[in-house]
Parts: sequence; structure tokens; C-alpha cells
Amino acid sequence: MARLDGRVAIVTGAAQGIGATYAKSLAAEGAKIVATDVLDTAAVVGVIKQAGGEAVGLKADVTSDADCAAMVAKAVQTYGKLDILVNNAALFGALSMRGFMDIPEEEWDRVMRVNIRGSWQCAKAAVPAMQKNKYGKIINIASGTVFKGTPMLLHYVTSKGAIVAMTRALAREVGDHNICVNALAPGLTASEAVAKSAEWATAKVGNIGTRAFKREEVPEDLIGAMLFLCSKDSDFMTGQTIVVDGGSVMH
Repeated sequence: MARLDGRVAIVTGAAQGIGATYAKSLAAEGAKIVATDVLDTAAVVGVIKQAGGEAVGLKADVTSDADCAAMVAKAVQTYGKLDILVNNAALFGALSMRGFMDIPEEEWDRVMRVNIRGSWQCAKAAVPAMQKNKYGKIINIASGTVFKGTPMLLHYVTSKGAIVAMTRALAREVGDHNICVNALAPGLTASEAVAKSAEWATAKVGNIGTRAFKREEVPEDLIGAMLFLCSKDSDFMTGQTIVVDGGSVMH
């Protein structure tokens, strides 16, 4: 029996990169997937189905209450319930490294809107469905940058620090409903967006030097921790943040 047999999971930002890896790995362990993104999720849904899994896709903006409600409704209507929410959608790969005084206000606001408000809006939509079954797993995606004070990305690092705080506070609010809320904090990962960027390719070299394991991080490195947080193995764990970055951060 697979670890997530019978579970239903929404993964946001699942069209490509790390989000697609999360969706495929959860499906491989038996979860039924609702893959959402502002981009087309047909490719990742197709891969899951070809491998024998169950998945549906939905175009959804995590900053829209209507879209968040629609993705939860899609899960319930298609599979009968919702057990897992992976709050992966965020702005990162398209951001440029620059000093805090040079960040445009519009870009700051957009990062906060998607990275923080979007996760909150998705949780608001998902929790009532989880409450009905007295069970749920919410996995927020933070970042190892929070613990390092990484410079030249103040808006991104600030947004991910807020995710750690949100995870802790939300965990206390929904604990009585047997809903676990934890965060996964990756290091700089060679996702599709990072691989396409010369700037991030340069930053990656310096980042590797800070790790105990001197190699680049790939999306597959995050699968084990994600499956743990989504499975019954973590049923008595909430409000926590797990860093997976090859030993760059040790806290």
C-alpha cells in the first residue's frame, strides 16, 4: 500500500519545476491530484495519468478567492474530499537580485500578494473542506534564505519569513480540527526557472560552497520531506519548518 493511498491533494504552482515534482511524487504514492497554476497544467496531469495515477488540472490564481474556492470545489466534486494542500505557488525565478533600495514598489507588492496573501487565501478555501473530515495537511513552502538573511532579495526573503510565521500561527488555530500545518524550506534549487537564468546560475555556484553536501540541489531532493509532511508519519507534528538544502542552514 502506497503512503498516500486514498488521499486527495491540491498542489498550487504545479505546472512546472518544483511544483510539478511535488504533484508527481504525491501521485506516485497514491494521492489523487488537483494540479493548479496560472499556467497550463496539462503536461504534468498527463505525466501522472500515463504513470497510472489520478489527476485533474485547473487554471487558478492563488490571489483570487473565486479561483481558490474553485480549486477546492474541483477536488471535492472530482474525488469527494480534500486532505492535503501544498502551497507552492510563488514568485521567485523571474526576480532579479538587487539592493533593497532599488526594488520597485510594484514588484514588492506583487511578491507579497502572491507569496504571502496567496498562501493565506488558499488555506482559507481549503480548511473548511478539511474540517468536515477532521483531518488535513497544509504544507507551506518557505525558504532557507529566511534563516541565512540572504541579501539582495529583501522582498522574497521577507515573504518567506512571513510564511514561517503564518505556519506557526495557523497551526494553533486549526489544531482542534486535526489539521497539521507545517512548512518546507528548500535551498536554492535547480528548477526550470533557475536553470534558464544566467543570474541564478551564477548565484548557484556560490550557494553550493556553503553546503555540507557540495552539489546543486534538484527538485527530487525535496520529495522525501514533502512525502513525510503529507503522510501519517507527521500526524503529531505541526507548526514546524523543515529545511532541505544540503546543510547550508543548520538550525
